[in-house]
Amino acid sequence: PCAAPRQATRAITCRDVAFRAKAPASLDSGKLYALVTAGRAWQTEFGNPARPHRRRGARISHGGTLADQSALSGVKVMVIDDSNTIRRSAEIFLLQAGCTVILAEDGFDALAKIADHHPNLVFVDIMMPRLDGYQTCALIKKNAKFRTTPVIMLSSKDGLFDRARGRMVGSDQYLTKPFTKESLLKAVAAHVKRAAA
Repeated sequence: PCAAPRQATRAITCRDVAFRAKAPASLDSGKLYALVTAGRAWQTEFGNPARPHRRRGARISHGGTLADQSALSGVKVMVIDDSNTIRRSAEIFLLQAGCTVILAEDGFDALAKIADHHPNLVFVDIMMPRLDGYQTCALIKKNAKFRTTPVIMLSSKDGLFDRARGRMVGSDQYLTKPFTKESLLKAVAAHVKRAAA
């Protein structure tokens, strides 16, 4: 938890989540902070609420560490999602683990960047405008250069049909949103270990 000479209860809001937490009174509006509660972390900005629901018992944290984070140092990870909140949250978690992060707003943006950056692993959201996650994954896997690059689908849906459709287009794993820092890094570590074997 953040140390501060004076504590005050403040409302903290971010996409899909709202908190009332003990927070340093000196926190500035517009600055980025990480919130951790019940084993989950969210990125948020003071003064930037969006569709909140209330949850109690939050605390402000600078992020934890995992024993195997050093193994992820230098791993290039691309995150494709039309949600700025999801992209930035994933970026924070991955950067803390030492990964190099490439962000893309949608499938077209990703396809324009992937050839330049050659990521070791790709996270792609399913529901995106213009080019959805299934189409993006299929196009990545059809390219001979990236056929073996692991693609992990991100979705708030967790149905058998969604998972099966992901497999049909070549995805290597399916991660349900909202994801935790642990689940995100565990997925990266698993594929890095598999590639090294």
